[in-house]
Amino acid sequence: MATKHEQILDYIDQLPVGEKISVRQIAKALNVSEGTAYRAIKDAENKGYVSTIERVGTIRIERKKKENIEKLTYAEVVNIVEGQVLGGRAGLHKTLNKFVIGAMKLDAMMRYTGAGNLLIVGNRDKAHEHALKAGAAVLITGGFDTEDEVKKLADELQLPIISTSYDTFTVAAMINRAIYDQLIKKEIVLVEDILTPVSDTIYLKTTDKVAKWYEYNRETTHGRYPVVDENMKVQGMVTSKDVIGAEREQLIEKIMTKNPMTVSGQTSVASSAHMMVWEGIELLPVTDNSNKLLGIISRQDVLKALQMIQRQPQVGETLDDIVTSQLVLSKGKMKNEETYRCEITPQMTNHLGTISYGVFTTLVTEAANGVLRGFKKGDLVVENMTIYFLKPVQIDSTLEIHPKVLEVGRKFGKVDVEVFNEGVLVGKAMMMCQLLDRQ
Repeated sequence: MATKHEQILDYIDQLPVGEKISVRQIAKALNVSEGTAYRAIKDAENKGYVSTIERVGTIRIERKKKENIEKLTYAEVVNIVEGQVLGGRAGLHKTLNKFVIGAMKLDAMMRYTGAGNLLIVGNRDKAHEHALKAGAAVLITGGFDTEDEVKKLADELQLPIISTSYDTFTVAAMINRAIYDQLIKKEIVLVEDILTPVSDTIYLKTTDKVAKWYEYNRETTHGRYPVVDENMKVQGMVTSKDVIGAEREQLIEKIMTKNPMTVSGQTSVASSAHMMVWEGIELLPVTDNSNKLLGIISRQDVLKALQMIQRQPQVGETLDDIVTSQLVLSKGKMKNEETYRCEITPQMTNHLGTISYGVFTTLVTEAANGVLRGFKKGDLVVENMTIYFLKPVQIDSTLEIHPKVLEVGRKFGKVDVEVFNEGVLVGKAMMMCQLLDRQ
């Protein structure tokens, strides 16, 4: 039986795109409290198929596919630029495919403006009207209004006309930043991207007998299966170790391992890999918020996905990418000794003009990863790190980072890192990493 929260989410998902939603309306339609309705609407907003706009309300928008993530809906644009909707509210759920900056003569501007575009322009009423007729929405910068006829036209064509107090350059930068942030999110592979769905998952029920495990084992040659109750909620895991010595007629519920570790679809693959390696787990059930089985991921799926991520070209640049791009590898005086050099740029400093703690941590981690890769071909996860000495380092300084491997095992590595500035020791750190073998 689905929980009230799940029922509300399903109800919202079934609503047509563009439909207005209110807490009171949902509470009344599904006979739930307003608090429950509010929490479900917020959850739908986080999942990306509902958007709340000041002075407009909450509307159902298109759910984004991962490959389509760099496109925004007009509702999202309103929130990004803190805008006010002057007309065409019925079209806020629509997706825009590109934006055009109107800084040219009207006829030249219209050559570049077409259906599904967003024209960013100042207080030029004729441009507003022509853009709407061409099938484009309009974003008016500088806090200006537009004529009533233009607002009526926007309502008729269901194309939003939005006003923002920011100037054109700032607006373009804000929209670009939002798309860029989404591109970075797109690169983070989540469990939901690689899981084996429940329809293809073999699972046992708590009421099944041990004989059923043997039946599945003969069919699939696998030995691990999630165990669910009559509501499809995960209750345990059963492995070949659990069935040893058990009678065939015994209930699975009696021999299974209870309260197994699970992950949600929104967990990152890297985080799941960490969990699986550290706990020695081969298979993880994937569940929703109410512990209902959505599918499974195996250790093999996770490692395959991690290799795929490394082969993909980078699209959006994270802060870590900016920092590590400054690292240059040079050979040390001793054989097999690796030294990294790094120039401290203004972005790497804090408000005092010295290297920020986060940047130092990233540099140390990357240097340790680099030296450990010489011992192990695989992926690394930092388990713990202790920075036990750090002196202020000024802008434009050049750091020399010396990572030294203290110990390497089959599944872990221990590294000591010393950081120098012009021959003076400015930082020391100790790191313990897990090593993920590529099987």
